[in-house]
Amino acid sequence: MHQSTDPYVRVRGAREHNLRGVDVDIPRDALTVFTGVSGSGKSSLAFGTLYAEAQRRYFESVAPYARRLIHQIGAPKVDSVTGLPPAVSLEQRRSTPGSRSSVGTVTLLSNSLRMLYSRAGAYPPGAERLDSDSFSPNTAAGACPSCHGIGRIHRTDEQLLVPDPDLSIRQGAIAAWPGAWQGKNLRDILEALGHDVDAPWRELPARDREWILFTEEQPVVTVHPVREAERIQRPYQGTYMSAHRYVMRTFADSKSASLRARAEKFLTDSPCPVCQGRRLRPEALAVTFAGRTIAELAAVPLTELDGVLASAPPGGEAARVLAEDLRARIAPVTELGLGYLSLDRTAPSLSAGELQRLRLATQLKSGLFGVVYVLDEPSAGLHPADTEALLTVLDRLKAAGNTVFVVEHDLDVVRHADWLVDVGPLAGEHGGRVLHSGPPAGLADVAESATARHLFASLESPERPRPVREARGAVRLSGVDRHNLRGVTAEFPLGVFTAVTGVSGSGKSTLVGQALAGEVAGRLAEPGFPVRRLVEVDQKPIGRTPRSNLATYTGLFDVVRRLFTASDEARARGWKAGRFSFNVPGGRCETCQGEGFVSVELLFLPSTYAPCPQCGGARYNAETLQVRYEGLTIAEVLSLTVEAAAVFFAQVPAAARSLRALEDIGLGYLRLGQPATELSGGEAQRIKLATELQRLRRDHTLYLLDEPTTGLHPADVRVLLRQLHGLVEAGHSVVVVEHDMEVVAGADWVIDLGPGGGAEGGRVVASGTPSEVARTPGSRTAGYLARALGV
Repeated sequence: MHQSTDPYVRVRGAREHNLRGVDVDIPRDALTVFTGVSGSGKSSLAFGTLYAEAQRRYFESVAPYARRLIHQIGAPKVDSVTGLPPAVSLEQRRSTPGSRSSVGTVTLLSNSLRMLYSRAGAYPPGAERLDSDSFSPNTAAGACPSCHGIGRIHRTDEQLLVPDPDLSIRQGAIAAWPGAWQGKNLRDILEALGHDVDAPWRELPARDREWILFTEEQPVVTVHPVREAERIQRPYQGTYMSAHRYVMRTFADSKSASLRARAEKFLTDSPCPVCQGRRLRPEALAVTFAGRTIAELAAVPLTELDGVLASAPPGGEAARVLAEDLRARIAPVTELGLGYLSLDRTAPSLSAGELQRLRLATQLKSGLFGVVYVLDEPSAGLHPADTEALLTVLDRLKAAGNTVFVVEHDLDVVRHADWLVDVGPLAGEHGGRVLHSGPPAGLADVAESATARHLFASLESPERPRPVREARGAVRLSGVDRHNLRGVTAEFPLGVFTAVTGVSGSGKSTLVGQALAGEVAGRLAEPGFPVRRLVEVDQKPIGRTPRSNLATYTGLFDVVRRLFTASDEARARGWKAGRFSFNVPGGRCETCQGEGFVSVELLFLPSTYAPCPQCGGARYNAETLQVRYEGLTIAEVLSLTVEAAAVFFAQVPAAARSLRALEDIGLGYLRLGQPATELSGGEAQRIKLATELQRLRRDHTLYLLDEPTTGLHPADVRVLLRQLHGLVEAGHSVVVVEHDMEVVAGADWVIDLGPGGGAEGGRVVASGTPSEVARTPGSRTAGYLARALGV
């Protein structure tokens, strides 16, 4: 059949990651959902094969010179793909956006708003017309010169730097100074400069105190250290740095989170006194539209901004066209349930799901036709009420003449699909096969599909396996006033499993991740406080480079290296544990610097990665690989899956404990040396939880998890829940922010926020047992929870 009339995308011989020579036909102009347990290979098919091949073909049509300027992913391992249109990828990006990135910059709405003020704003009499860049806090033309467009400034003062003025400098009066030798060094330099370091701080002349703490000078002097017994200390050249300069430099430049956190204790964060936190120059803030400055309009929810634009008095053709364009761009954002966001809301404060939906809204406005949209779990972080709006948007994309491919676990989205591609049956090397490709109803006949067991299970809720647990105390929060929480009071029972629910933007993460975590962290050392440890488990990556992996993060790699170091061969050669690390010179292969692969530059084609010609991908040099433990080299051990390693290390308690924790949480399919960059956010979160479980202590611990079921197949959710409920049975407390109603239905206590998002949320709508919350009028969660409970 001629390709142009063939209504299917046909894949032959896909071998990306764990795919086993997959052949599959998928219809165009339809909504296709890719399902399967975590690690089964569905993303390898949708993103690693289909999207990667579409991108590769597009770049072949781009001028060779321009091609070199664009980041390209390598060609996928597949024999052929036919009938594939151009593709747009909307992934759950795991990277952290910069603090200058905002809702306005992600959606490009800020560009339109700046143009509106530039062309149609009301200028003061005699003021020169400004171009759109002058209304951006991210450009030199627009940014407030005092705070450089950040809106806030960090300051310090003498009371913060020297909390106890009765102490002398030698006794540690300057608390902001670094500890150990560096602080002692600064003290010795001051003494060499002629300052009295033994007098109480308050007795020093005010001029000297000011200079010691705030000078920008950095004098260099010869320091003669006080001689100590049995130590030879020679004179050296020391450079002075004031306490203020040290704190500001550490806070701005240090890569160490603990050092930055320590420096922050000596700083106050306040709105910039020049722009009052509005981030712009005075001339930009003097221009108004509908009586408001651009900073004022950027701070209101998008629903309110739409109303302002709709009711603005006519101001000429330019104002009408620009206002209509802005409203057209705002519409898909509010349709996706994000109308509570404001344009100046920073991107780092958004969830991955919110970010992806903002990009989806931008695509809706673009009006593309004949494109394949590949989406990565668009329902992530969505309340069931918001998922209904998402389905409407996906239908609109399809109705506009596009093909929509969705990698998804949410059963409501799966049921809504026109076509289902189920990959499995299990994860890793036990997956990688297409079990079903066809209408959803056909999956019912596939006995080995984990998706089928959940998709076609009876909608009646299974009987609750246990009674609701009784709380043993509580942590009470009162008067919480952050973001959209206004004077909120909430009680978190201890010794039970608590789920915090509510629509997107209702304030769940603020209440749990900021208010509750802050309250508990501040009281851990308080006598009589029932919680002794606080553990927060998030979905941030466990490492940002391929050198970080499952084994290094869990501490398992240290155990493995010690085993190799203790072998007869290693001891005979005098090798230490460092010899078996691929991160340092010595044992690693120097051709690839321990990476295991080398980049092959193809100039006009995408760079491709090939196994290192020296070590063949083993990461170690030949001499290191001569040492074996129980018959395996260190490289072969790293290539083992968790499941295989658990058998191999069964007699090594330190290793067996880590591996058992990873297996119990459903990660048996991962390889020990699997790079952190290849792990999903859900996998990263479960690895962190497994790392905690292996060192489980008896002290009462409060575990806080933010949407732990994100990215998990329903079968994996049940495995995770067994572990979380096990923590409660062991005497600990678990609080989860959650949208999965099956998880909420199995909780002991539910706190429901809302009723809406943004300004319409931020209140505790209901709290109680799941059955009590399910009967609460005015709760948008109640109906969905009642359905999950079967009531």
